Amino acid sequence: MRELFDHVLERSAPRNVTLQIVPLEAGLHACLDGPVQLLETPKGQRLAYSEGQQNGRLISDPKEVSLLYQRYDTLRSQALNAKDSRGLLERLRGEL
Repeated sequence: MRELFDHVLERSAPRNVTLQIVPLEAGLHACLDGPVQLLETPKGQRLAYSEGQQNGRLISDPKEVSLLYQRYDTLRSQALNAKDSRGLLERLRGEL
């Protein structure tokens, strides 16, 4: 487990990577429906890709994509900031 913490900490170190952890105490959060990737094309079109157990779905409907972006923003507001997230991982690693 210690190696896993080390790996995540190493991968989150670059300046272009932001790691944010939603603490268990936060309870239910906005993105429990499963993994989703939010995309923006060079022309500014926003898309989403939602993946389920049996299929994946590219979402282009602006209303649906907007809702997913709003959920992502809510999730980020529920998460620890990057510094506190790294601190939590470092503390947990130290307890092993």
